[in-house]
Amino acid sequence: MRTDHRNILISTSIFVSSSFLLSPAHAQDAQGQTEAASQTSPDIIVTGTLIRNPNLEQSSPVSVIGEDEIQLKQSNTAEEFLRQLPGVAPSIGSAVNNGQGGSSFVDLRGLGINRNLALLDGMRIVPARADGAADLNNIPLALIERVDVLTGGASTTYGADAISGVVNFVTKRNFEGMQLDLGQQITQRGDGSTFRADLTVGGNFSDDRGNAVLSIGYQKAKPVYQGSRSFSIDNIDSSTGEAGGSGTSIPVRMSIPGVGTRQLDPATGAFNIDSSFIPFNFNPQNILQTPFERFNIFGSARYEVADGIDVYAQGIFSRNKSESIVASSGLFGAAFEIPYSNPFLPAPARNQLCAANGLSGAQCDAAALATDPNDPNYATFQSNVLRRFIEAGPRRTAFTTTFWQQKIGVRGDITDKFSFDVFGTYGESELLRENIGFGLLSRARQALLATNPDTCLDTSNNCVPLNIFGPAGSITPAMISFIDAANASDTQKNAMTQIRGVVTGELGAIGDAQPINIALGAEYRKTSAKRTPDALSLIPGEVLGLGGAPATTDNSTNVKEVFGELIAPLIEDKPFAHSLTLELGARYSDYNTTGGAFTYKIGGSWAPIASLKIRGNYNRATRSPTIQELYASVQTGLNNSAYDPCQGQAADPSADDFNPAIGNPVVQQICLAQGAPANTIGFITAPSGGQINFTQGGNPDLNVEKADTFTIGFVFEPDFVPGLTFTADYYNIKIKNAITAPTIDDQLRECFGGSGPDTVNPVAGAATSFDCLEFQRDPLSGGLDGDSATTPGVFLPLSNQGTIKTDGIDVALNYKHRFDFAELSLALNGNWTNSSRFRSKPGSINRECVGYYSVNCGAPGNGTTAFGSVGSIQPEFSWNARSTLSFEAIDISLLWRHISSVDVEPLVADQFLEEFRHIKAYDWFDLAFQFSPSDHVTITATVQNLFDREPPIVGSTIGSTSFNSGNTYPSTYDSLGRRFAMGAKVKF
Repeated sequence: MRTDHRNILISTSIFVSSSFLLSPAHAQDAQGQTEAASQTSPDIIVTGTLIRNPNLEQSSPVSVIGEDEIQLKQSNTAEEFLRQLPGVAPSIGSAVNNGQGGSSFVDLRGLGINRNLALLDGMRIVPARADGAADLNNIPLALIERVDVLTGGASTTYGADAISGVVNFVTKRNFEGMQLDLGQQITQRGDGSTFRADLTVGGNFSDDRGNAVLSIGYQKAKPVYQGSRSFSIDNIDSSTGEAGGSGTSIPVRMSIPGVGTRQLDPATGAFNIDSSFIPFNFNPQNILQTPFERFNIFGSARYEVADGIDVYAQGIFSRNKSESIVASSGLFGAAFEIPYSNPFLPAPARNQLCAANGLSGAQCDAAALATDPNDPNYATFQSNVLRRFIEAGPRRTAFTTTFWQQKIGVRGDITDKFSFDVFGTYGESELLRENIGFGLLSRARQALLATNPDTCLDTSNNCVPLNIFGPAGSITPAMISFIDAANASDTQKNAMTQIRGVVTGELGAIGDAQPINIALGAEYRKTSAKRTPDALSLIPGEVLGLGGAPATTDNSTNVKEVFGELIAPLIEDKPFAHSLTLELGARYSDYNTTGGAFTYKIGGSWAPIASLKIRGNYNRATRSPTIQELYASVQTGLNNSAYDPCQGQAADPSADDFNPAIGNPVVQQICLAQGAPANTIGFITAPSGGQINFTQGGNPDLNVEKADTFTIGFVFEPDFVPGLTFTADYYNIKIKNAITAPTIDDQLRECFGGSGPDTVNPVAGAATSFDCLEFQRDPLSGGLDGDSATTPGVFLPLSNQGTIKTDGIDVALNYKHRFDFAELSLALNGNWTNSSRFRSKPGSINRECVGYYSVNCGAPGNGTTAFGSVGSIQPEFSWNARSTLSFEAIDISLLWRHISSVDVEPLVADQFLEEFRHIKAYDWFDLAFQFSPSDHVTITATVQNLFDREPPIVGSTIGSTSFNSGNTYPSTYDSLGRRFAMGAKVKF
């Protein structure tokens, strides 16, 4: 089915009561080619160029997702269908729970959400965060006519950030009438219900000189818990294949000097002699689909104030609520001071602690009876404590986003060959984050300093003593209420001002060819970002289970730009040159942070015959560092590593925690130099839940990164097969001076000579090297996890030393044929990614990530910082193929989605069980039926994941926490199972 793209951009504001102009236009079809339309129309949206002439085809390939495709897929948010496109890497979205952040993003080519742009009718969208990324949850799908995806350099047209391309959401134009859209989805298992309703009204007025449209939408999605699926209910350790989970468990685990971290056995009251423990299975409390609720309003209007002069406005408002639900809070390894006379401490455990801390039997007995700190026998011990508050239920982080943006402009004719368009936009995005059920570290410390079961030594705040030494249920509601006395929160506010003016028109023609078209313009943008945590959040480690204090910032950046584009038809309708076109563009940007930067493009197309067109372009692109990259405060957060070279012991090869590296004297020297106490060597535990601490902040000395992007391909429309179009385009993107940080694996290798049990082999003297001193360990346990206030973990500094490269081929095939009884439509979009390499700095590993998964592979630079996520899968081959059979009133459509097999990154494969090192190729099928009983009603029924294909199982510690969840990769592989969707569109 083909969408009629002759509706035009109607720009209006829901915040402005007056209405203004626009004229009919067209759009591009699925091959990036233009349909016939008036050449004088001033409001044509052609993604990838500022020139509005529909008869001049640009050289950049553009993939188009039409309204019909969105309707057949019954997607509820833009991120849902974008992450399934070939060549797009899954980013933060509805399938990400731990690390979700309340927003959804797009990641073209896997180069990072900060290297592409999301546009609305060619207009930048207010960033949701200080890294400049726009939240796709704010896109009003009910009014979207098509989505253009241009992958490749677009910095000349749209400015910085468009190194890997743009996603342009194009709204419907000149809407008349009333349209009601309703949708309901549910999984076969009866959960994950999603409801969506949109009402759109619009019409012309003042003898069709004006048009206004208003759309109001509501959406609500319920969560799907990992405990509701057989493959995800039990956490699996990727290294052993056994029951996995968190070291913050039940019963309590505590660090004991000279012994290591040991778990208490409530049955005996003593700590286990060996290092084995029962990990906490956090999966059932985590979710595979985040709950989401949205209310949005979109309005646009235009009015012809005089012949050839239009004024227009557009406005959008959105209020979104989403939630991250993770396992119960607890004490996550922070150091606590506890009296030997604590009333809940079992006598056998007390005796073990006394012996480890050098107290004699008599001293221990006396300390057990000394309840008054003034008693000379009163004594305390220090220990890293790990105890899960399962009694409190899960932690919840509620995200509330309030977003609005408006655009007002005027456009019109200067002469019969030149026109202008001047507009200004302003918008704000505010994200409120509330952490519910986390608890406070200071209150836990106060509650553990107790010698009486009813009162604490410090009786302020109505302190209730905390019993961490019993089994599940030993922590009472009163204890939980005292620990969880307040909810921490922080607010992020972002604003953007944009003013742009463009003059477009025709110059003279070369011979018999069409006229040369040119566009000249200037632009000013100012972006500000402010993150304000509350007092509790600013105290490192105070909010239990939250990690370090959030990275704060309160800064702005601005840029002044001038730019120009030219499309020059050189030859038309000549032998071996049905058409030959040259395309040029340039932009100069003056940033208040990094100074001047110049970008340019050279492209063109050659059609030797009417049915074959060869196209190509070269872009020099730049990206200036974001507010976050420049100015964010230093933050200690959580990253991923399943292995610490200092973990385990070297005495018994048959022991579960045997690690031959610990027997290496150089490794021991390194561990000690990094802050591990001498009595912990041989007893350091593996990172809890595969997570370690890392520290990072902004770098005000960063400069622009530079990219060279190149594409070449062809469009083939053979006369001998009417209705067939085939395109293929090779792309190559190289980024120099890339703003990146080292991966955890980079840092481990540069210090220890390797990052796994079979690779650790440091050189003599490494302990005092700069690379090894980039680690700071817990001062009690010696581990890289624990209290963020005392354990910075691994330092991952930002720099301009990175290099990034990717290349591959995009293909698209479209075919339509009319039979006597029906019409057949076939469409295929595919991608082959040849390479995707990332090197954080000279001398580090030039890491290849195509076809691999690990904690190191994902969005380079964006993902290895404290400000993003890393770890999505980028397959070598992927495609979407849709076949649709259209009868008079019924369409039957089948979508086939495929991704090729992938493997664990070879550099870290020895850390994981062999059965989890490979994921075979996956195929999914979605079946859709569409029925139109009248011209006013369309009903759509879709079965997603028709054959109920379960995702692959690889355990929970083989990738990043954000993308490797529920023992699989839920953003890449369908984890919800078969789903049923019903939709209805009623239009009058």
